[in-house]
Amino acid sequence: MSVNSTQNKHAVWLEVALNGPWSRDRQPAIPIYADEIVEQAIACAHEGAAIIHVHPYDPATQRQRDDAEIYAPIIERIRNQVDVICYGTLPFAGDVDARPSLSAEQRHSAVERLAQAGLLEWTVVDPGSTHITTRNDIARGKQGFIYANPEDHVRYGLAICKQYQLTPSYAIYEPGFMRLGAGLHTSLADVPAPVYRLMFSDDFTFGFPPQPWAVDAYARLLEIEAPGAPWMVAGLGVKIDSLIEYTVAQGGHVRVGLEDAPLGHTVGNVDQVRSARARIERSGGRLASTDEIRKKLQR
Repeated sequence: MSVNSTQNKHAVWLEVALNGPWSRDRQPAIPIYADEIVEQAIACAHEGAAIIHVHPYDPATQRQRDDAEIYAPIIERIRNQVDVICYGTLPFAGDVDARPSLSAEQRHSAVERLAQAGLLEWTVVDPGSTHITTRNDIARGKQGFIYANPEDHVRYGLAICKQYQLTPSYAIYEPGFMRLGAGLHTSLADVPAPVYRLMFSDDFTFGFPPQPWAVDAYARLLEIEAPGAPWMVAGLGVKIDSLIEYTVAQGGHVRVGLEDAPLGHTVGNVDQVRSARARIERSGGRLASTDEIRKKLQR
């Protein structure tokens, strides 16, 4: 195969979400200690993941704790060994491990400190709120929670993106997230272009199931609200593999990892990245380098 034919293939961004907010009670295979997170991040990067997403854990409690002092050495250690885009999260407002009634400034405090230190290129800005409930919880009579992102929190996150020129990573749980996120981005000058992460699920009741028709619906809406914006398939409680080939054909990108996989999943992060890479390449795509992603986002 010639160099030109390789370069002409769709360059697919591959992200891995290493752990998520679940704790090992609900997702036993996730890395939670710094050494584990760094080791798996580097291994996934070597398999082709150019974007690494992590949640920070308190080693004493083994629960998520959004603290810049936990994040910083993890991100530094990863970036010292591999050239990747590495970014974290916000407190998952409404979850049992999140402190109640956090202000926008409190929720973004770790992000601001990491941005000030030059450790971030992307950050989470989720433009909307939704119920987080599994079908199993409904059957058992157990109530879920509301993942809350008030509009002032979204605006605050976008203001940070403007100040530090961070790419907003929009999680699109419902179509309204896309419409609000696009509208706010359009209304605010000099905010870097968001990446739209389409969130599907088999186990949770938000949004759409992982089906091609659902990808089409989101893609059509995105062309109305934010023409040409980059998008990727992802989710929670989902096996996204079935959408990879279709996504590549439609010009989208891919996220895998134990944060997104069904709870209790036994296939680790490195194997998920390896499998996604094989599917992308069989579909006629190729993995994008970190530099290609930055250039596409005009970084």
